[in-house]
Amino acid sequence: MYEVRQNGTMTDAVRSPRPDQQPGTARVLAGRVVTPDGVLDDGVVAVRDGLVAWVGPRAEAAAVGFPEVPAGDGATLLPGLVDVHDHGGGGSSFPDATSAAEALGGAREHLRHGTTRLVASLVAAPRAAPPARAATLADLAEAGEIVGIHLEGPFLSEVRCGAQNPHDMLDGDPELVRAIAAAARGHLRTMTVAPEVPGVVGPGGVIETLVEVGAVPSIGHTDATTEQTEAAIAAGVAAFAAAGRPGARLTATRLFNGLRALHRGGAGAGAGGRWGGGGGEMVVELVADGTHLAHGTIRSVVELVGPHVGADGAVAGPDAVALVTDAMAAAGMADGAYELGPMRVTVAHGVARLTDGGAIAGGTYHLLDVVRETVEAGVPLVDAVRAASWTPAGVLGLDDRGGLVAGLRADVVVTDGDLRVREVLRGGEGVDLSA
Repeated sequence: MYEVRQNGTMTDAVRSPRPDQQPGTARVLAGRVVTPDGVLDDGVVAVRDGLVAWVGPRAEAAAVGFPEVPAGDGATLLPGLVDVHDHGGGGSSFPDATSAAEALGGAREHLRHGTTRLVASLVAAPRAAPPARAATLADLAEAGEIVGIHLEGPFLSEVRCGAQNPHDMLDGDPELVRAIAAAARGHLRTMTVAPEVPGVVGPGGVIETLVEVGAVPSIGHTDATTEQTEAAIAAGVAAFAAAGRPGARLTATRLFNGLRALHRGGAGAGAGGRWGGGGGEMVVELVADGTHLAHGTIRSVVELVGPHVGADGAVAGPDAVALVTDAMAAAGMADGAYELGPMRVTVAHGVARLTDGGAIAGGTYHLLDVVRETVEAGVPLVDAVRAASWTPAGVLGLDDRGGLVAGLRADVVVTDGDLRVREVLRGGEGVDLSA
């Protein structure tokens, strides 16, 4: 039996074809298996024809057609990880790439470390630049190297723009959104916007336009009040319903980074009643790398709105956390000088900051590092992995992947017991970790 996703949730089980009735030769992997709803301490994942053919306990493998299971070697088997916010890595910067070949290095850097599905993120830039850069990344998407494009701006707060040029911030412009979407050729997945910026919320505004072109609005880099934030969420929910996408959810870009602080003088976006998915309308991004957020904050947010998989496999809570890297070109690289769009960045001791001003300027982790950090923060392994695979895949509408579940795409990460990568499969094919 296996379960399938509908609008990001698990449905009633559907009978899987017997493995011995399916074509092709299976590859059988064994170890501690992390599924969307639990951990099999001595489990098996069988891969055939690019799909997961069967997942279950070793003791049942022979009875369903897999008599030859390799001996255990301390491996942990994870689903391929899904990063919805990533600016680059391996020395390659998505916002600065002028060709798909230049951007490819960033995608491959994260693939080698277990991120089998990645959304490439751009930053705010002069008005003519976003469509051109979206077109470049669309080439990479059409080659199957990324699953889409994210724009972090330009409709952001000048006072909360973080590691971006405040002079590149614009009022909401639906026609610019349509131009970017056209250049992206169907691959625009999400855009970060600030609710208080004129033209973002309201009839025919940016949020409605993003939904119209098939993208997910994300709230971030904002000085909005709670009321402004909740109005933006309501606008997004209404737009999804009107577009025939019920159950689709907005996201919050990098929760607690680039938001008005909570204090007695007034509550900002981070205090909105629905920011954390309590009402089911949102998924929050967490850059759980120990730099953007401390361990206590990571653990508290997951406990509040993250997935909670019980011993019986039932998932409680809103399941509203997506772990992300916010990685930039320095991910996987040595300390030194880098660029993030027009901004100069200095990386010291693995922390990226603007050379001028010292603001945090993205992450240097791979998503598997973020999962490991989240577990070290006290989050159960199954919850951390779900937040880095199943939940973000659901946000993107990738219903055919995101978990070690029979019938889904065979994106598999084989790690050691310390969650360090040994092998990566994407669509059942091995990834060259040395390339």
